[in-house]
Amino acid sequence: MSLKLKNRNSEGTEIERKFLVKNFDWKRKSNGVVYQQGYLSNDSSRTVRIRLEGKVGKLTIKGRKTGLSGDEFEYDLPVKDAKYLLRNLCKQPTILKKRYKVHFNGLVWEVDVFEGENKGLIIAEVELNSADQKIKIPKWVGKEVTRDRRFRNANLVTHPYPNWRHELKN
Repeated sequence: MSLKLKNRNSEGTEIERKFLVKNFDWKRKSNGVVYQQGYLSNDSSRTVRIRLEGKVGKLTIKGRKTGLSGDEFEYDLPVKDAKYLLRNLCKQPTILKKRYKVHFNGLVWEVDVFEGENKGLIIAEVELNSADQKIKIPKWVGKEVTRDRRFRNANLVTHPYPNWRHELKN
C-alpha cells in the first residue's frame, strides 16, 4: 500500500472550500467518474473511508477539520478489497455520486452529482494551497457550505440530503 497525498501539503493537510451548485453551466462534454464510498468510522474526531473511484480503490483517513483544513491521508487499495469492505464492513447505505473536474481560473473544481439516497444534491469543492488563498468564484457556484457539517459525505450516510434539504435557506 502506498501513501498518496491528495493535495500539495507534504504533512497530509487538506484545505478545501465547498459550495452548492446553482445550475449546470459548469457541465461540458466531459464524462464524470462514478464514485462509491463508505465509512468504517465517521465519528467527530476522525473518519476512515473506503472508496471506489471508477476502477480504483482507495483508503482515506481524515482527522477533525479546523476551519478549512484537516489531516488527510490516502492509500491505494486493491479493488477487490475495496468492494468487499464497501459491501460488508462499511456503514450502509454507501454514498453514490459522479464526479466531474472543472478547470476555472487556474484551479480544479470537483463537482459531485449525488445519486442514491442523496439524489438531488450537487456540490462543488475546490482545494487550496492555504486557508487564506483568494479565489474567483464561478457564476454557477452558489452558497458556501464549507462549515455546514450536514454536507460532509460521512454525515450524508446517516442523514441523507432529501431528509433535511427543506431546512435550507437560500
